[in-house]
This record gives sequence, structure tokens and C-alpha cells, in this order.
Amino acid sequence: MSSEKNPQTEENTGTNSREQKVKTILVTQPKPETDKSPYFDLSKKMNVKIDFRSFIHVEGISAKEFRKEKINILEHSAVILTSRNAVDNFFRLCTEMRVVVPESMKYFCISESTAFYLQKYVQYRKRKIFYGNQKFIELMDVIKKNKTEKFLLLCSDIHKDEIPEILDEHKINYTKAVIYRTVCSDLSDLSDVKYDMLVFFSPSGIKSLYQNFPDFKQNNTRIAAFGPTTAAAVHDAELILDIHAPQPQAPSMTMAIEQYLKLVNKGR
Repeated sequence: MSSEKNPQTEENTGTNSREQKVKTILVTQPKPETDKSPYFDLSKKMNVKIDFRSFIHVEGISAKEFRKEKINILEHSAVILTSRNAVDNFFRLCTEMRVVVPESMKYFCISESTAFYLQKYVQYRKRKIFYGNQKFIELMDVIKKNKTEKFLLLCSDIHKDEIPEILDEHKINYTKAVIYRTVCSDLSDLSDVKYDMLVFFSPSGIKSLYQNFPDFKQNNTRIAAFGPTTAAAVHDAELILDIHAPQPQAPSMTMAIEQYLKLVNKGR
């Protein structure tokens, strides 16, 4: 991926030498599965080309690796599931290790969609399934009503400390089990591709950028980052951060990008 590494410690608002028109944007996430995405609306409204390519992906750990954690799944009476990746890899590991999950197992899911996804593996109506509304603190209301359970918290090798901290705070009996990892994707097919803007959502995305393109030079490529840890990773890489969301006036990434485009593309 083409683009001269230009150190900068403060956000750039698209003025002076960097106030150039943006025609192409690469969002470092998978392409939305439906047409109802704010990115498609943004593309039409602002007349810009938006491509999607995940810079990272999830790989499940092997049964051999999991055994090294010395965790007995059947010693737990409840499972905490924070994503579809957790669901898929939990049942994959159970199959590989020939663990028969009892019908009495309770499932506590971060959202209703994750709960419904369980139907891929279990008969939904015959299981005790609980769910929150995207935020873990909301799921805690249900977990606290089931304090006698021994929970298995399924997570990635890269995860926020927030969930374990909340469980500890409420003295929940749980075991943390790493069952999948986040790894950098192979982006070699993008080696000759140039975008006016790159949009990142995690520090792992920045890591993948330099793992795939160690000689990457930013030049006039604008960088957008979602969340404080992603913004910090941009600064740590000595890149110019042009767009940072969420902000009070732009709570979403698409809103932040749109505001920036109105500034730099106006009359150009």
C-alpha cells in the first residue's frame, strides 16, 4: 500500500497542506452484509468511493492449546458469550474435545442477536438462555440473579478488562477462558492500491498495516480512528490523526467522516 511517514502528535483538522479532496476511502472492516449501512449512504451523499477490507481476523485456538489452560468446561454451569465468535469457537472446541454440553447449561449472551445465533448449535426453546442489550453492565443484572452458578467467560487473547472487572466487583464465581485470537490478515493484494483515507477501529488494525506494509509512508493519506485506544495507536505509530470519533458533535465514525469531507471537498 503506497503512501512518507510524517510524525505528528496532535490531531489534524484537514487544514493547510492536508486540505485536499478525498475521493477514495478504505474502511478496515468487513463489507456490511446488507445495503442498510451508513457507509453506503455516505458514499452516495458525498460522492466518494468506499471500499471495505478487514485488516484483522479471528482464529480459534486448538484443543491442544486450550488444554494448556487447564480448564474443565463441565465444571461450569453457565457460559458468558460476548460475540458470535465466542459461540462458534466454544462449540467447535467442545466437538474437538468430545465434550457433551449438558442441557442444563445456562447461556448468558451480550445481545439478543448473539442469543438467537445459539440456535445454530442448540435447540433454543429447550435451553436456559439470557441476554442483555449490547452493554455488559445490562447483562450483569441477569447474572447477579444467578450468583450460584459457576460461569465460564469466553474471550479473545485481546480483550477489554472491563468485563472481568465488573464480574470481580460483584463477586461472581467465574473462569476466564481464551478460546480465539485476533491476528493480522494478509493484505498483499493491496500493495499497489492507494486510498485518500484509511479508517481504523482498533490498535490491531494499525499493527496489521505495518506488518503487511513495513515501509508504509503516510504522505497525504488521511487517517481516521474510532475510540481512544485506536487514536493512541495512531499517535504511537507517529502518524497524523485527521479524524477521531466518537466526539460530541460526531458520535459515529460515518458522521465524523462526513463532517471532514464537507470541509475538504467543498467546492473542489
